[in-house]
Amino acid sequence: MQQLSIDDIEDIARGAGILGTGGGGDPYIGKMLLAEEYRRGSVATLMDPDELADDALVVASAFMGAPSVVMERIPSGDEAVEALRVLERRLGRPVTAVVPMECGGLNSMIPLLVAAKTGIPIVDADGMGRAFPELQMETFGVYGVSGSPIAICDDRGHSVIVDTGSDNVSMERHARGVTIRMGGVAYIAEYPMSGADLKRTAIPRTLTLAQSIGKAVATAKSMNRSPLEAVTDCCANSIYGHARLLLEGKVVDVARATSGGFVSGTAEVRAFDDSRSVTLTFQNEHLIAREGDRVLAIVPDLVSVLDIETGLAINTESLRFGQRVHVVGISTPPIMRTPEALQVFGPAAFGLTEPWTPLEDIGVAAGALP
Repeated sequence: MQQLSIDDIEDIARGAGILGTGGGGDPYIGKMLLAEEYRRGSVATLMDPDELADDALVVASAFMGAPSVVMERIPSGDEAVEALRVLERRLGRPVTAVVPMECGGLNSMIPLLVAAKTGIPIVDADGMGRAFPELQMETFGVYGVSGSPIAICDDRGHSVIVDTGSDNVSMERHARGVTIRMGGVAYIAEYPMSGADLKRTAIPRTLTLAQSIGKAVATAKSMNRSPLEAVTDCCANSIYGHARLLLEGKVVDVARATSGGFVSGTAEVRAFDDSRSVTLTFQNEHLIAREGDRVLAIVPDLVSVLDIETGLAINTESLRFGQRVHVVGISTPPIMRTPEALQVFGPAAFGLTEPWTPLEDIGVAAGALP
């Protein structure tokens, strides 16, 4: 096990923003809540999946709802802990470890905050390998773990248990309805599972990958090197395996709306010389990057928008006209590319008609990195 320093948290937040594909919530709020918890003497302990006993009880911790609403209703930090305690009472036993639902954005910080506040270790893994907008879109569920029962809590002390058995799609639908009625954002504890199931179904060591990416970006900036190269190098040396620049340019148009608990819309990024233009479609997270009719990257592979100067991720709710950006594609690990996985979070799950093609097989766009 490893006790994480506040510098480690900073690096994880920076890297998780990039892996969050524009969603998962802004990690800044969670990072500030963790900093306050660390000032009080708490610390989060990171556990490698191999250290987890097979009979351990592991629960995924996260926020749920529209990321833009979190910015308007900043949590106290206790909501996710309460969700964990509500689920423990329902299960009748204490939780051994928590795990991120997703490794991106704010949802990398929430389980770290729970770990710091409770002293329960956090497993270095997650169930999405990026960020996805719906609860059934987790490798835990893809490979046979039931998301129910799920505990849902808000910032007013209200809590709800939803239990749909093994039907994770229905769990998402009911939990989404509860979250909307809680004001558009809630905090959850879900997918109670054994340590053996966690090791079988999770994407391993994604928090340390986020930490490596975040540290590499910060180091590159301090040495006047390209943060983009730092990102692509880290991904190439991980289970993700491949990353490339899709376009360098300026955000020229954004259209988005919050509805049904999601932030959905499109954004256009145009090359500085006006020679190329890429359109991004998102539902909380970026789903597809197109250049005209040509697909450059498509879900479940990652599409992230990074500030050119800093290498920091720009969330979908923060995109605005005039931003100078790199649009980056990152391939996903093999566990996210099986037929079972693509059925749950491949293009068709989002209503996209384009077939999934691995990022590395699409070819290098003009002006992009090899």
